[in-house]
Amino acid sequence: MNELIPVINLLSEKDAQTLKTLSSELKDAWNKKQIFRTDTEARMSVLNDGDFPTKASKYWQAVREQSSMFEQLVVMSFELRRNYLKKEKILKQIENTAEEFDKKELQIDLDQVNYFIASSEQVARDRVRELQMWSDIKTELNDGSFNNQNVNDHQLESYRLMLENRAKMAGNHASPGELMNIAGPLTTILNHTSSLTNKAP
Repeated sequence: MNELIPVINLLSEKDAQTLKTLSSELKDAWNKKQIFRTDTEARMSVLNDGDFPTKASKYWQAVREQSSMFEQLVVMSFELRRNYLKKEKILKQIENTAEEFDKKELQIDLDQVNYFIASSEQVARDRVRELQMWSDIKTELNDGSFNNQNVNDHQLESYRLMLENRAKMAGNHASPGELMNIAGPLTTILNHTSSLTNKAP
C-alpha cells in the first residue's frame, strides 16, 4: 500500500514493522470501508415510514438524495482535477530541480497530493455507487401510482400521514410544544383539504 510508505519512514523500527505486518489488513480495510449509505440505511433510516409514509414521498426524497450526491460529486471533481494538475507540476519540478532539500520538499508535496487523489477517487467511486442505488430505489418506487413530475402533487397527503404518525407516537407524554408542532400543521392540512373538497364541482 503506497500510502503507508511516508508514514513508515517516520516511525520507530518496532512500529514500522507492526505497520508492515498489518499492511494487507489495512489495505483490505481501506478498500472495503463504508463511506456513504448502504441500501439498508437508505431504506430504513432515510426513507423510513414515519417520515415518508407514501411511495411518492419516498420517491421524491430519493430524488433529493440523488441530486445532492451528484452535486457533491461535481464539486469534488473540480478539486480532483486541480490535484491531477498539481501532481503534473510537482513531477515537472522534481525533474528540473537539482537542489537536494528542494527535491525532498517536493517529494512531500507529491506524497500528499497522491494521498489526496487516492482518497478522492475512492470517495468518487462510492458516490457513483450511491447514485446508482438511488436510481434503483426510484425505479422500484415509481410504479405509476403518483405524479413523478410535480413534487407538490403528493405533499398534502404525505404530510398529513407523517403528522398523524407523529401524533400516534407522541401519545399522552408529549410536551405542549411538541403537541403544538404536530397539531398546528395537521389542523392546517385538514382544514385546507376540507376547503379543497368543498370547492370541488
